[in-house]
Formats: sequence, C-alpha cells, structure tokens
Amino acid sequence: MKQIIYTLILALVGASGLVLANHEPAKETSKKSISKPLTIAERKAALKKWEASPDGVMFKKWEASPAGQKVYAAEAKIRKNIGAFSNMEAIVTSLSLPAGSRLGFGIMVKINGEDYILSFGPEKSGNNILNTNTEFEQLHNLKVKDKIIIRSHSVSHAPKYSYPIVAGDYVEQDHKIIYKRALRQGGC
Repeated sequence: MKQIIYTLILALVGASGLVLANHEPAKETSKKSISKPLTIAERKAALKKWEASPDGVMFKKWEASPAGQKVYAAEAKIRKNIGAFSNMEAIVTSLSLPAGSRLGFGIMVKINGEDYILSFGPEKSGNNILNTNTEFEQLHNLKVKDKIIIRSHSVSHAPKYSYPIVAGDYVEQDHKIIYKRALRQGGC
C-alpha cells in the first residue's frame, strides 16, 4: 500500500513539474503596434491625398479667398508675440463667440485693430460644492470695451470662422491675473 501511495505521489509531483515546466509566463505585450513617425515622403503623399479630397479642395479655396487671406494677415500680425509668449493688449468686443461655434468658452477681442476669437476651451461643470465653475469665473465678469492683456502659445484658423482663433493661456486685467491655463499633469 505504501508503494502505491509513493508511486501516486511521485506521479503527481512529476506531472505537476511537467505542467509548470511547460507553462510560459504570461507576456503583457500590447497588441497595438507602435507607429513610427512618417517619413517626409509619406507625409507629402498623405498631404497630397488630403488636398485632393473634398475637404482639402474646400480648404484650399478658402485659403485663396479674400476671407482666408484676411485671417492669415491677422495671424501674421501677432505671430511674433505668440512665438515669444509676450503680452498683447486687447479690447473685449463681444462676450460671446460667433453663432454655431464649437470652441467652448470664449470671447471676441480686438488686437492691433484686428478681430480675434479668444478661446479658452470647454467649460467644466461641478468644480465645487455649489456646482459652479470657478475656472472661468473672473472671465465671465469681463465687459465689452474692457482692456485686457493676453498671452498665448498658439493661434489657429478654420474655414468655418472669419477670425483667427487665439488660445487663451493667460489673461490679465488692471495688473491682476484673471486667468492662467493650468499646466497638464502627467504627460503630453
């Protein structure tokens, strides 16, 4: 009887040893392929393909139109300030964005005689106990004809809008900071 028990235990140990020996550790490799940056030739080919698409044709027509040229000229006037993240004096011309805008919260301003959209992005609700947004609270207190100082890291454009779109990164009124974009934490 002892021999049978020893034989069964030995067989069990041997079998479990084989199972453990053949077991490969689970690899947590991502199934996503890591994309390499496109080469210059690939980028040019993709751009040409997009330019031939209906959206690309429409964009090229807008760029060549007087409206597109006006937007590009206005961008050029502030490009130096954008690159240097330096102060630009602005006058608030409207407390709302053009109808149909999808830029989130923003206002219209005039800088050096040109109109711009000053966009701050989507408003988040529920930031505090009273369920009011404190991020843009001081910006909501601005009035038409108020003078402000703004700084921005970027200016963009879209055929949908007749004005360049300035990203609102910093706003000052009467030497007091009324808005400063929070830096992103933990990555890009």
